[in-house]
Amino acid sequence: MNQEKYILTMLVENEPGVTARIAGLFAGRGYNIETICGAPTANPKMSRITITTKATPLQLEQCKKQIKRLVNVIKLRNMTGEKAVKREMALVCIKLTPETREKIKKIITDYDGRIMDEGQHYYIFEATGNEDTIDDLLALLEPFGIKKLARSGVLALYKESKGEK
Repeated sequence: MNQEKYILTMLVENEPGVTARIAGLFAGRGYNIETICGAPTANPKMSRITITTKATPLQLEQCKKQIKRLVNVIKLRNMTGEKAVKREMALVCIKLTPETREKIKKIITDYDGRIMDEGQHYYIFEATGNEDTIDDLLALLEPFGIKKLARSGVLALYKESKGEK
């Protein structure tokens, strides 16, 4: 059976060890976590953890059942599909030469990136977008030489609108 990519988000109690228990649940069943992001919510007693993983539909259902059994998990949602707003951020350090400086700056601007640090031989910039947008941007910049890269992983929130586009 083919594996598909899934995005799960969970509201959990903001307590030590919760993220480790969730990650351990995945590892113990042989499921790979592609990305994991966690941070406190507006309520400091709760955190939101977002995990991207690949699984078969059956594996996903088993995994969701196990996650729901964990005491500290308040809510679990599958954010795969179009009923969620999904974003990712990347910080990129790109090599520059006098010949490539303006071309790279245009690519960054075209993707609504913001230069955060500028040196004679590099730019460090941030870019946000969906996962495909970040992948496309990085593919365009790869020939210039990416020195360093940090990606946040996918963050997702369920859309509040009902039937609106």
